[in-house]
Amino acid sequence: MPHLKEPKTTQPLWHSWDYKAQKKGLRHTVYSVNGDEYTGEWLDNKKHGKGTKKWKSNGGIYDGDWRYGKRNGFGTLSFPDAGSGKYKKQYSGGWKNDMKHGYGTFFYSDNEYYEGEWYGDDRCGWGRMYFEDGSVYEGEWDEDRCNGRGMFRLANENRYEGEWKGGKKNGRGKFFYLNRGQVYEGVWVDDIPKCGTMIDLDRDGAPQPTVYPIPKIDLNDPKAVLEDSENRFLSKND
Repeated sequence: MPHLKEPKTTQPLWHSWDYKAQKKGLRHTVYSVNGDEYTGEWLDNKKHGKGTKKWKSNGGIYDGDWRYGKRNGFGTLSFPDAGSGKYKKQYSGGWKNDMKHGYGTFFYSDNEYYEGEWYGDDRCGWGRMYFEDGSVYEGEWDEDRCNGRGMFRLANENRYEGEWKGGKKNGRGKFFYLNRGQVYEGVWVDDIPKCGTMIDLDRDGAPQPTVYPIPKIDLNDPKAVLEDSENRFLSKND
């Protein structure tokens, strides 16, 4: 009995054309219709691996890791500086799904920047913010604002240590007036000290001490009075 060869199944030409057109592996610069440029690795027609993208609209450049078309991993985002003509780094750190995520540093200006944790493009977790006026906040963040425990130090070294909520001093905290040798400890509501105690601390060594020391309190039970007042403000702030 003769052996009959089965005919080969042929695929439509568009299958092979599509396969050849697929961007995968390391490629030279690819230009988008809008003028954006990408140089780097691909997988299944998506940016994947190491690569650099330049946006035509604003001149921004991202250089770092990609995963299935989105910035994921570690990368640096820079923009052209009109004054110097060079590129200035805006953010360097972790990314996830095209958003700042993990640990990274964001430069708002030459003298104002944040270094710490991010979640979904927001400052979230632990971080340190350096402000233009020389003050520094170090502590917890949530939804891009100071929230939790933190320390805020002014340029003159006076500082607040305590609780924050919604970007403001809220809850229990201490404010060290080192320039005049005093410390306030008590409860704060929306950046305003509501009730607490003020004591002298190294008043003789302060650069600008008060004229007179703080007088002694003559209440029968000042501790009980203070606790009652603090609890009222704390219950309202919850």
